[in-house]
Amino acid sequence: MPSPPFRNRCPHRLDGSAADVHGEAGALRALGPAARVELPGGVPAWSVTDPGLVRRLLVHPWISKDAHQHWPAFVNGDLPADWPLRIWVDIRTVQTAHGPDHSRLRHPLVPAFSTRRVRALAPRIEETAATLLDDLAREAALAPDGVVDLRTWFATQLPWRTVTTLVGLPEAMHDAFQGVNDMVFTTDLSPEQASDTEAEAARLLADLIVLKSDQPGDDIATALVDAHREGLLDERELADNIWMVLGAGYGTTANLIDHAVVNLLTHPDQLDLAVSGRVGWDRVVEETLRHQAPVANFMMRFPTEDVYDEPTGLTFERGEALVVNYAAVGRDPAVHGSRAEVFDVTRPTVREHLAFSHGPTYCLGAELARLEGRIALSALFSRFPSLELAVGTDRLAPLPSLIFNGHREIPVRLEGNKHS
Repeated sequence: MPSPPFRNRCPHRLDGSAADVHGEAGALRALGPAARVELPGGVPAWSVTDPGLVRRLLVHPWISKDAHQHWPAFVNGDLPADWPLRIWVDIRTVQTAHGPDHSRLRHPLVPAFSTRRVRALAPRIEETAATLLDDLAREAALAPDGVVDLRTWFATQLPWRTVTTLVGLPEAMHDAFQGVNDMVFTTDLSPEQASDTEAEAARLLADLIVLKSDQPGDDIATALVDAHREGLLDERELADNIWMVLGAGYGTTANLIDHAVVNLLTHPDQLDLAVSGRVGWDRVVEETLRHQAPVANFMMRFPTEDVYDEPTGLTFERGEALVVNYAAVGRDPAVHGSRAEVFDVTRPTVREHLAFSHGPTYCLGAELARLEGRIALSALFSRFPSLELAVGTDRLAPLPSLIFNGHREIPVRLEGNKHS
């Protein structure tokens, strides 16, 4: 079957290296509530940037997340086999399921993220944060210039240790899983790199499933293995949902902590409001989620029928790919005013964001991420009140990911006043 003319159909080609997330988001927002774009690999889609339109689409009964049922390019085999983003439509998880399948896949995960269980994790997260800050101090002491990478040693490790405990991932598997997870969210890979990454992820998951089948525990992986045994999940869904919990529970919160720290260090007036107690850490977390959505773009959604009765006047045809641009949504001036680009923990609209999605797809781990963010920031700035960036913000390289919005590293000095 001949492939459709994917290339040169769209006015804006998204940058797979994500060199300027907010510059691109602003340019797309200027084109209207949604704009036609071209994804890496020449695949056409819509980028949806208007908060009201996003809310409507996220609850619309004719909008699906399941490419296997509702994306003709995928169903008909027109999508290039080596498309570098293919893993995001191949996977069968609660994040890509539609209708009854979404409820079926969500059910085994809900107990792990109940309010009671999340609150009970606070002491463990506080203990982990204290341990990591000890490690951070030791690493800085060993560095000749006192510079240490805060992302590697703290921002990523706190959520990683938390989510691996929830999933039941043995410590011996941590490094391999974390390395592959980082590659999965990289969107400028070559087709060969993307294929190798997917194969390695499958191998690691197969090993973990065998282990959890033989040595069950009180954890998410075991709950999913049990659901598979009961016929509630097939083998692909079992593996993919374990991976989804690890990736979503790790990377999103790492990006939240990452951007909160950078924003506070570059806005000392905002930091002073938080450390003095005049503004709670919860407002810092919410403003960070708005200002720097941890997930910049979510792949993807598909109309099951033409969506045409839309207040924006737009029509989304059956089977077109829709990407929700959360980076653009969080800075919409119609919601947040003319200073929407500014980080301001006192703004009245700090909680009016969609960083955790909306409606039936609202993130199961939202409250856990918020809790980790509050604990991480309070512990970090209590322990190191003179913390400072060791480089200018122009030297903080972004993650090469259309999906995850964070930095490759955050070089800091823990005792900044000693180096001024």
